Amino acid sequence: MGSLNRRPPDRLRRAQNAAAEAGIDVLLVSPGPDLRYLTGYAALPLERLTCLVLPTTGPEPFLFVPRLEKPAAEASPAGGLGIEITSWDETDDPYAMVAGRLPTGALRVGLDNHMWAEKVLAFRSAMPSAEQSLAGVVLRELRMRKTPDEVDALREAASAIDYVHDNMAQWLVAGRTEREVGADVAAAIIDAGHSSVDFVIIASGPNGASPHHELSDRTINVGEPVVVDIGGTTSQGYCSDSTRTYCIGEPSTAFRKYYDVLQSAQRAQTEAVRPGLTAEMLDHIGREIITEAGYGQYFIHRTGHGIGMETHEDPYIVSGNNLELEPGMAFSVEPGIYMPGLHGARIEDIMVCTQDGGEILNRTSRQLRLLGH
Repeated sequence: MGSLNRRPPDRLRRAQNAAAEAGIDVLLVSPGPDLRYLTGYAALPLERLTCLVLPTTGPEPFLFVPRLEKPAAEASPAGGLGIEITSWDETDDPYAMVAGRLPTGALRVGLDNHMWAEKVLAFRSAMPSAEQSLAGVVLRELRMRKTPDEVDALREAASAIDYVHDNMAQWLVAGRTEREVGADVAAAIIDAGHSSVDFVIIASGPNGASPHHELSDRTINVGEPVVVDIGGTTSQGYCSDSTRTYCIGEPSTAFRKYYDVLQSAQRAQTEAVRPGLTAEMLDHIGREIITEAGYGQYFIHRTGHGIGMETHEDPYIVSGNNLELEPGMAFSVEPGIYMPGLHGARIEDIMVCTQDGGEILNRTSRQLRLLGH
């Protein structure tokens, strides 16, 4: 795990090589997951420009930061990479300074996908002859294929979120509100080993039919299913994400019927993961089971998303994506069935494609868990 903290310099070289192959002359990477992936620097996203400048040829890479942020940059893993960390003052034009260190002419500049629009436009003004493109075309290919160290980090994150699900009976009790339960669960996510809470969904009764339900003051009642979707980020910068569906006491026969279908679909999908299977086919395997059981119209989202330094990243497990799964790709498998006005259910695991199949990182039971009341 220590190598993750040091951020291997080969990530910079690999990014340079991939950018050159894509015809990009320089990558400009601002604070966010791409910068943390490449340098280990979890820079604050501020109005002042912080930017990794990564030319494919010519000038050496450098990290350009506001003067007041330079000590933090030097103390981060970026300080151990051997690249120049240089700063600018409040009265400087940082965009013109970056442009001044690059070759003149019609450069093709790759901007990270999360760069703020005001910074994109400022770079356009500073380099009017440059062609701007998305660096994600290059960087997502690198980030999508996890190294063994990265898989270990995802395993650690999955274990931490499993601990929270294993202890859900402490907080998920009839008579409490979703918001009250959510506050306890958020605290437990930190206590379990995450450095931040990314989301807490506690969706009881009819709220379970909304996949991205926000915490509310609705009281949780006996006999109701509750969808619990939670995740956070560890100090290594890698994310967890797991959904389990609970019931306070005995659920209705109708709910049990479609939960059994959902469990069968999710099991079939996790068992099917292997190199060469397309993302579209993985989505189809579960969707077909749910559709044949008569619930197809109630499965209203894709099967899953990639995960790593972002909760949602490539690859996306969705119809129309013909990308073939490869060893090292990490993603969620999370089919759901949502009955408007009644209730809903979702089962979500994080998986990693291996050389000969797939590994499920989450270890908690996928059975419907009945909690006391």
